[in-house]
Parts: sequence; structure tokens; C-alpha cells
Amino acid sequence: MGALALVAPVQAIVTLVIFIPALYVLWLSFQSSTYGQAAQFVGLANYSRVLSDPYFWRALINTAVVVLVVVHVELLLGLGMALLFASGLVARPLLLAVVLAPYAVSEVSAVVMWRFLFDPSIGIVTQALLALGLPTLEWAVFPSHGLFIVALLSIWLHLPFTFIILYAARLSVPGELYEAAAIDGASPWARFRRVTLPLLVPAMLIAMLFRYIFAFRLFSEVWLMTGGGPARQTEVLAVYLYNEAFRYNQFGTASATGWLLVIASLGLALFYLRKIYKEMFANAPA
Repeated sequence: MGALALVAPVQAIVTLVIFIPALYVLWLSFQSSTYGQAAQFVGLANYSRVLSDPYFWRALINTAVVVLVVVHVELLLGLGMALLFASGLVARPLLLAVVLAPYAVSEVSAVVMWRFLFDPSIGIVTQALLALGLPTLEWAVFPSHGLFIVALLSIWLHLPFTFIILYAARLSVPGELYEAAAIDGASPWARFRRVTLPLLVPAMLIAMLFRYIFAFRLFSEVWLMTGGGPARQTEVLAVYLYNEAFRYNQFGTASATGWLLVIASLGLALFYLRKIYKEMFANAPA
């Protein structure tokens, strides 16, 4: 009874902040709702409208492309950096501060900075590309350029998260395992493949799970960098939801989009949680 009293305030806050609003949004997804009109039950019409909207599928494709690129590039870079730092570096504390610094920058500040750096007229990066004779990134004109900039920005902002998880996991690997492998004549590549990688797999799955969920909700970088333009060609799902709710005042379809995002995130989480369970607990002794 005492334990219930201790956790009751937290459970009450979670219920008020998450579960009740989620249930309200679920109810709203079955209604036709806009400003100045009473909500009317329409069943699955909102879901049908969303799934038949070509802009939704464009936003879904953009989201999938950006998420796949961001998560896997972050994983490779984070793994490489974790192995490099674990091998021993000069001035490692200073370099750690440099690597983790982007995570302390707000997304709004980062987007403003990157907009200036990649400005088609006066941006420092644009001028450098021109000086090298390379093509510039016309992110305000070409959708592919805009999504490329968004992916780079997201990687720069969130790479420290993936890195710190993998670095902590690498530091937790006992050194005796590497000593034993070296005595057995294992090469550096064999030690990585047979010792390091299998022990880092659970941490890699956890990092990918969180980054997939966070990246799937990508909003600030796209909204502040391109606004979903030109002609809604760089919209992602979160921007599509925002436009439905606050530009077109279609709260029912926006709510349906939100719940489709929730279902997709839960499905993705279930897939990774099953893999994490198999890696960490399936072979544990009873």
C-alpha cells in the first residue's frame, strides 16, 4: 500500500498528460471536426480520407527515406566514433565535449544556423562549394536538396545520442575478453567481429529503436528549414499532421494521422523490443 502511495502521483500525471489526451484524440479521429462546428461521428471516413490523400503518401515516403538514412548513418558513425574513443585518444575529455556539443543546441537555433550556412546567396558552405567548383544545394527549389539538408541536420543534432549509448556499451565490455582473444591469435578484425560486435548488438538495437521513434516524429527541422515546400514536396508526416490541424482546420483527419503515427511507432517498437529480448534475455539461465 505504501508503494502504491509513492507511485500514485506519477501515475496520475501520466494519466492526465498522456492517456486522457490520447483517448480524446482517438475519439476525435472518428469525428468530423473544425472550428465553429459541433463534432459529428463519421466512422472511419477520416482514416479513409488520409489514406487516399496523395500528399499523405508523399509525406510517408519522405519520412521513410529521411528516417532510414538518418538512423543508419548515425548508427555507423556512432559505432565508429565509439570504437575510436574506446581505443584511447589524446585529449579525450575535450573531444568528448566537442562531440556532445550539438546535443546541447536547440533545434530552432540549429536550423537558423544551418539556413545561414547553406543560404543559396551568401551561405558560407555555398561559397565554399562554389570555390571548389562543386554544385550548390538549392534546398529552397529542389525537394531532394531540401530533404538532404534536413537529413544532415538531423544527423548532426542527434548523433551524440547514438554515440553515447554505444560508447557506454563499449566501455562495459571486459578487457579480459580482448586479452584472451589476443592470446588465441585473433586479429583486430576477428576481435571486433567475434567479441565487440555481438556484445554491442543489444545497445545498437536500443539506440536504433529510440532513434527510429524520434526520427519518425521529425518536425522542427523540416518545418523551420523548408516549411514542407516547395509545393508540399518535402513534407513529412508530422508536418502533414500540423497542416491538417492548423492550416486546414481538419481536426478529425489530423487526429487520424496522429493515430496512424502511433500505430506505426508501436509496431516498430514491438519489432525491436522482440529482437532486444532475444539478444538480452532469451538465453539467460532460468
